Amino acid sequence: MIIFSFFAMILVGTLLLMLPVSSRSRVWTPFSDAIFTAVSASCVTGLVVQDTATYWSLFGQTVLLLLIQIGGLGVVTMALAITIASGKRIGIRARSFLQDAVSAPNVGGIVKLTGFILKITFSIELIGAAVLATVFIPEFGIIKGLWYSLFHSVSAFCNAGFDLMGINGKFSSLTAFQDQPVVVITVSLLVIIGGIGFLVWRDFRDHRFRLKKYRMQSKVVLVMSALLLVGPTIIFFFQEFTEGSILHRIGLSWFQSMTARTAGFNTADLPSMSEAGLFLMIGLMLIGGSPGSTAGGMKTTTFAVLLSNMRSVFRRRDDVVFFLRRIDKESIRNASTIATMYILLFSAGGCLISLIEGLPLLTCLYEAASAVGTVGVTLGITPNVGHISRAILIILMYLGRVGGLTIIFAAVSADKKRLSKYPLEKLTVG
Repeated sequence: MIIFSFFAMILVGTLLLMLPVSSRSRVWTPFSDAIFTAVSASCVTGLVVQDTATYWSLFGQTVLLLLIQIGGLGVVTMALAITIASGKRIGIRARSFLQDAVSAPNVGGIVKLTGFILKITFSIELIGAAVLATVFIPEFGIIKGLWYSLFHSVSAFCNAGFDLMGINGKFSSLTAFQDQPVVVITVSLLVIIGGIGFLVWRDFRDHRFRLKKYRMQSKVVLVMSALLLVGPTIIFFFQEFTEGSILHRIGLSWFQSMTARTAGFNTADLPSMSEAGLFLMIGLMLIGGSPGSTAGGMKTTTFAVLLSNMRSVFRRRDDVVFFLRRIDKESIRNASTIATMYILLFSAGGCLISLIEGLPLLTCLYEAASAVGTVGVTLGITPNVGHISRAILIILMYLGRVGGLTIIFAAVSADKKRLSKYPLEKLTVG
């Protein structure tokens, strides 16, 4: 259901973007450009082969905005939301689909949770658009300013990274606003709120700032998100952005630390960063956001389980523990599998693109990590790569958004439960 719903949305989006009405020059858009853009928008990635502002017409930009919104919340979530609004009864099977789509812990109360998610989503996007309008209306005029505000608010909240700032220079993203605190802070907050997950929102609604009453998962998400934001910011501040005022350096460091976790915007000249800085961003892109959010990547909880499992091994303990709660073995196995899959996918994709295009390996690994992590930041090579490399990036974006385990579970039938076990023998590792 999840796999084919995304596929159907991508197909419809591709056909619409190919129409002459979707381009500013009123010409048919090549299939390769249209499908790449549709996949990037549906999978809330942000990698593009045509500048969004200068190539696509208002109709084309509207199609992209709808793909971003539906892709961010999930096709299943939006479809069932329409069903709920129409007053139709939601069956157990549909509730189960919805549970998987939003990564809810159980089926009970899933319809109410969906309503809560939609209300919060649209409310925050409208608030974000209103704040951005205070900058964009004086800059671009009333009509264009309002459209730019809404587009960037939705794109930021859904962690898509699509922008309309190509009018200041193609593929320039938000570099023209790197010293504009309203834009930097608003976009950052939208990205973070969209990326921490719907269940954290519900805990905040129910308990406000009484963190002790939050679910264990929410605590893990908040702690890991804080560490992954603050730590890289400090590193970037002292390593990458060493010129200008302190506030300027803090703004650049913070934004690059935040955006690498699946946002896709950038306020700095990324190709000018050191290899160490780019490698750190690759790690952040692979980790991504949190479960049940608009973000991609292997997820903060996966990374947290891996770190905690390492700690347990170092201390020779049997259990992985968070906040005085033991983690089940299945979660540890899934975390290890997901991390391994992401590393293999991004490594294979980057190496293949490097071999095909003859480009530096680190640059290609960066683009591959951006694709599989559904991030969208780029070193500028995506618009110029060939059709085979584009196909590789498309596959990485699709797998990164739908989820590698989802593909495997759909394709591989589960083994029947065995009543016997093979003899045990120890294998030396490490």
